[in-house]
Amino acid sequence: MKVLNEIYPVWTYSYLVLLFPVFLATDYLRYKPVILLQGLSLIVTWFMLLYAQGLLAIQFLEFFYGIATATEIAYYSYIYSVVDLNMYQKVTSYCRSATLVGFTVGSVLGQILVSVAGWSLFSLNVISLTCVSVAFAVAWFLPMPQKSLFFHHVPSTCQRMNGIKAQNGGIVTNTSASNHLPGWEDIESKIPLNKEEPEPKPDRLLVLKVLWNDFLMCYSSRPLLCWSVWWALSTCGYFQVVNYTQGLWEKVMPSRNDAVYNGGVEAVSTLLGAVAVFAVGYIKISWSTWGEMTLSLFSLLIAASVYIMDTVCNIWVCYTSYVVFRIIYMLLITIATFQIAANLSMERYALVFGVNTFSALALQTLLTLIVVDSSGLGLDITTQFLIYAGYFALIAVVFLANGTVSVMKKCRKQEDAELSSQVSTS
Repeated sequence: MKVLNEIYPVWTYSYLVLLFPVFLATDYLRYKPVILLQGLSLIVTWFMLLYAQGLLAIQFLEFFYGIATATEIAYYSYIYSVVDLNMYQKVTSYCRSATLVGFTVGSVLGQILVSVAGWSLFSLNVISLTCVSVAFAVAWFLPMPQKSLFFHHVPSTCQRMNGIKAQNGGIVTNTSASNHLPGWEDIESKIPLNKEEPEPKPDRLLVLKVLWNDFLMCYSSRPLLCWSVWWALSTCGYFQVVNYTQGLWEKVMPSRNDAVYNGGVEAVSTLLGAVAVFAVGYIKISWSTWGEMTLSLFSLLIAASVYIMDTVCNIWVCYTSYVVFRIIYMLLITIATFQIAANLSMERYALVFGVNTFSALALQTLLTLIVVDSSGLGLDITTQFLIYAGYFALIAVVFLANGTVSVMKKCRKQEDAELSSQVSTS
């Protein structure tokens, strides 16, 4: 119980507290230093996983892992900073594919080494420590970007921004002709090649004002707000289930008594999830009309899979329910990602997904504090998963009600339009 109630929550709290400062520091330091910090944090995490003993030491381990996960944003931001805009879609695909392949290979290799070769978990962690150490060494040779999305955009950006704010009466507005944030237009092409201008110090307050105005503008869109709310709510529940499912499996079938296949299950769920993600591109549906109803239906299926995982005391049923759970989540989060990003510039893309992730972590922290932490209710693992199933069922009910109202409004508008057309014709 100490592992569930006093150790795991430290990661959640650390991740939440560090995410926003790391988001700003990543852009201000231009990515590479934060990537190195991530590599160093992973090394410390796995070194402590091998040799740390005692409750306090393991809690520090979770804190360093919180640093590592909070700094993940630096890697993806770095990729976008060193490639052209027209390559964003490809590099996003490459990064996501590399992550899925690495996760799958690691899970399969770990399962084979444990089940077939009889390796110990200590040996697997040694391999993991070696891999993250190699990644940390490679990161030193990455080129240092000369610009970033916000603080180091282009020379004279701040002066340009002030001029645009004056023209717009101090309000930052969006333009369909630009693929960047208002005020962040790339004017490097207008600078003579034989003339070097020193980069001005970024106006930090101005950057924060631009981010705030852009935040208000983005979330004033009802469709984006709807998909973002589902993103935050479902990601909160997904983190809880994935983080604590090993504890549930251990209770259903203790690893000291029987052979476990947790690594194989993670690999299968990742592969099938990748197939589902690939299939998203071939789904033809009017998401503006039926999107909320779809979210409701699949959220209900997620709730059912978590409930079955919790109540049926059979490890293979647990494994199957977990695979279904991850497939549905990966499918829906991909759809949500596409719907949110469809009409956003890359700068807004980073801002919106950062806010959504932060909201998910804030909700997860609240849920962890109430349900898991020993200072709260400190519930056992079975009761926790029953609450998570109810949580997803509540999400399904909320989006069913909202989706029903939206569909009725659209149908009424369509009927009014047809009636108006008939009157005009007659």
